[in-house]
Amino acid sequence: MTDDGARTRPLLMAGVAVASVVVVIAGLLLWRAVSSDAPPEVALGSVSPAATVDVGASPDAGADEAGAAPDTFDGVWAIDTETGSLDDASASFAGYRIQEELGDIGTNLAVGRTRNVQGSMTIAGTSATALDVTVDMASLRSDDERRDSQLASRGLETARFPTATFTLVEPILVPSVPSQGESVSATAVGDLTLHGVTQRVEVPVSAQWTGAHIEVAASLELTLADFDIEPPTGFLVLSIADTGTLELHLLFRRGA
Repeated sequence: MTDDGARTRPLLMAGVAVASVVVVIAGLLLWRAVSSDAPPEVALGSVSPAATVDVGASPDAGADEAGAAPDTFDGVWAIDTETGSLDDASASFAGYRIQEELGDIGTNLAVGRTRNVQGSMTIAGTSATALDVTVDMASLRSDDERRDSQLASRGLETARFPTATFTLVEPILVPSVPSQGESVSATAVGDLTLHGVTQRVEVPVSAQWTGAHIEVAASLELTLADFDIEPPTGFLVLSIADTGTLELHLLFRRGA
């Protein structure tokens, strides 16, 4: 081998090594960009089917024990704020999910949730005649404290608009009273107040009787501009999607 060849070989090997490192780094960055530890979309939990609910008894009858079906669902049901956990999405909570582009990792799905949700639902026969939900927006928490602190003064501006509300304006009708574990789907038409703006919305909802609660899961895609929300951007946050999803998972227990 010539002297030139001897000198070129180490350079080629170094070039291959550098290229390999670049490929590995690019692969890691791509994995971080497309993977996400974000929780799954809101959904109803698993419930074992049970006997069909008897709706022919006194309107005052209720579910005294967890797992015991009420004789009738008529009455006021309050949101249970104590049962379950955010870790497995078994608690009552409200939240958001939205795509963002971050300077350090690329595309990311941001999800924030809070258990600070209050409200009630009134049922008469096979209709929900009233539903009111209030969310403490200032208590929303995601996987990044920097994002949470920014929302106090930018985007949702939770310091200025600390609550969001939903009020039903049309009864929610279902064909019949479901059996335990049988899910039903419907649309809740109501007024959503978010970021100080009120809009009439139609929210797809799913519900089921779990034996202890009426469980409700709902998600609604929102355009930020419709609620005068300006997506916050900065050095790390390059861009945020124009639309996001509002999520609700509510456990209703009989009682005022």
